[in-house]
Amino acid sequence: MNSNDSTGLLGFGGNQLLRLQEHNTMDNIQNFIDENSNRYIFLCLSYDLKNEIEQLSSSNFDSLGFPNAVLWVPKCVVKINDDVLEIVQGLDNEDNLSEAKRILASLVQPKQNENKNKVIFGAGIDKEEYINSVKKLKNHIQRGDIYEVNFCKEYTSNNVDLETVKNTYFNINNITKAPFSSYFKFDEYEVFCGSPERFMKRQGQKLLTQPIKGTSKRGFNGTEDTLLKTRLERDPKERSENIMIVDLMRNDLSKIAQKGSVKVEELCKIYSFKTVHQMISTVSCMLKPELKFLDILNATFPMGSMTGAPKIRAMQLIEEHESFKRGLYSGSIGYIDPSGDFDLNVIIRTIIYNQNLKTLSCAVGSAITISSEPEKEYEECGIKIQKLLDGIAGQN
Repeated sequence: MNSNDSTGLLGFGGNQLLRLQEHNTMDNIQNFIDENSNRYIFLCLSYDLKNEIEQLSSSNFDSLGFPNAVLWVPKCVVKINDDVLEIVQGLDNEDNLSEAKRILASLVQPKQNENKNKVIFGAGIDKEEYINSVKKLKNHIQRGDIYEVNFCKEYTSNNVDLETVKNTYFNINNITKAPFSSYFKFDEYEVFCGSPERFMKRQGQKLLTQPIKGTSKRGFNGTEDTLLKTRLERDPKERSENIMIVDLMRNDLSKIAQKGSVKVEELCKIYSFKTVHQMISTVSCMLKPELKFLDILNATFPMGSMTGAPKIRAMQLIEEHESFKRGLYSGSIGYIDPSGDFDLNVIIRTIIYNQNLKTLSCAVGSAITISSEPEKEYEECGIKIQKLLDGIAGQN
């Protein structure tokens, strides 16, 4: 897990890995956490956990078969701070330090361009289908069924060998320099994540969430960059999208918060990353006493920025109009530390590989509101996917 500010967390080794498909996933998650209290736990949470939190289902095409959840207690966990490596779980010896250095070196290889023509992605739905779906979703908004919905499409590439994807994490991270970047490899899966978005962070009794709604590209020079940033900050459509999700997250947090503690710390603030400006809000609360991880997850997952408002109806329409099972996409990767504090990202700007199936998958989406223009939403998806394709090809 790489914050791209010279800090990070690396885990490796160990055989305590819980891979959960369906049925009683949520209870099994909490049981695993309880059994491994006072240790670091790394975890992947699939979007489709929604089916155990609410009365929902997922029956769309599944290109990867990613588990509902993966929890893992690494043999060794290393905290990274600049060039200093500190072993915080496992034996503090030269063997573990050497292995940590070897793994980190393998993720910072020089860019490779020879893969440019080896990977061809195909969209799960074509332009006409996409635009028709957006129009249907806007009809639901017009009728008052929903106010906003996150609508996504998947791109896949088949017959991709392991050698082709070997530098993908470095290439994506080199492009995005995202604060919630991560690389996760287990069994037949590799996850190459360049996420700029935090889902939730717990520190003691404080919980905060930082939804992103609103994106602009960076400018070619300082003047253009400032103009694009200001335009995003003042864009009424982007602000309305962000504020709707802030209201949704305030409602989610209120279920688990001490009375009167939910507050909006930042509203529609613009943050600048290497390739984009993002509109981010921060909502926090003080948690009720004695809440477990499962209690918090049940109240807040999946995140509002990847669903819509009202959340349950939006998720029903997502299932109806999307053509793929999201799996890990729009779920979360993160860690729980020995104190029970945790930090979880939002799985966007991510490529997932299944070595057994030789399949690469990446998905992109956008928020649909009453003011959305279907053609522009389609173009936005194209812009987002291109950065991921560049990550495969090793291009800036």
